[in-house]
Amino acid sequence: MQTVWRGMDLATLDREYNARASVPDFDAEYRRYVALSAEARTALPMHAGLVFDPPSGNALDWFPGAPGGPVLLWIHGGYWRALSRSDQSLAAPGLVAAGAHVAVMDYSLAPGATLDRIVHQVRTALVWVRRHAAEFGADPARLYAGGSSAGGHLAGMLLAGGWHAEYRFPQHGLRGGIALSGLFELEPIRLGHINAWLHLDEAAARRLSPLHLIPRDPPAPRLLVSYGGRETAEFKRQSEEYAAAWQAAGHAAQVVPQQARNHFDLVGALGDGSDPLCRAAAAFMQGE
Repeated sequence: MQTVWRGMDLATLDREYNARASVPDFDAEYRRYVALSAEARTALPMHAGLVFDPPSGNALDWFPGAPGGPVLLWIHGGYWRALSRSDQSLAAPGLVAAGAHVAVMDYSLAPGATLDRIVHQVRTALVWVRRHAAEFGADPARLYAGGSSAGGHLAGMLLAGGWHAEYRFPQHGLRGGIALSGLFELEPIRLGHINAWLHLDEAAARRLSPLHLIPRDPPAPRLLVSYGGRETAEFKRQSEEYAAAWQAAGHAAQVVPQQARNHFDLVGALGDGSDPLCRAAAAFMQGE
C-alpha cells in the first residue's frame, strides 16, 4: 500500500474527504437545505440580491437583525464548486431571532474560478459588508464571518493575517469567525479527487491553507469551530487541529462538537434558535 497522507492510501484519503458518501442519502440532505432555506426566505425580512462584486455580479442576501446588532457574513460550502446563497438561507433564522444580522453570499464556482479568485471575492464581500452595515442597522464594529465545509475554509481565509492592507480593511476589523466542518489544511485536498476541479499545486495548497496563516500577534479574531460526530475522522481532525493551532498562537478559540450531527445538518442546527450550536454561536457574537 502506497501512503499519500498521514498513513492513508489514496482510496482511503478520498473516502475521508467524500462528504456526500458520509450520509445515507445526500439528496435528502440537499432537499432539506432547499426547503428550510425557502422557509427562511419567506418568513424573514430580506434585502435580496445586493451586488458586492460588480465584475463577477456576485451578490448577497441580507437578513436584518436587531438595531445595532452584530453581523455575520455567511459563506456556503459545496467544495467550492456547488451550492449558492439561495439554499443557505437556513443559517439565518436562529441567529436573526437572537439579534444578529446575517448576510449570505455567493461566490464564483470552481473550476470556472480559481480558489485564489474565490478568496478574493470573499474578502471583497467582507469589505462591502463592513462599509454598508450601518445602512442596514447593524454595527460595523461587530463583524463576524462564518461558513460550512468549503465555506469554513473561506471564513478561515478572512481570519488569516496578511491580506488587510491590500483591501484597505482594518487589521482588527473582524471580531471573530464561526467555522463548521471547515477545511483548513489543503494539502490532503490537493492529493485527492477534489483537486480535479481545484487544480492546486503544492505552493497554492499551502498559500491558501488557513492553518498556515494564523495571525501572529494578538489581538486576533476569536474562533468558534464545530463538526458533526457522524463525520469522517479527517473532517474532525481538521477542526480540532485548527482550533488547537489558534490557541497555541495565544488566541481565543472554542470547539463545540455536535455528536448527533453529520456534515450537512450542522447548518440547519445553526439556524435553529433552540439548538445548542445556534445558542453557542449567538453568545459568541454577543461576546459572552
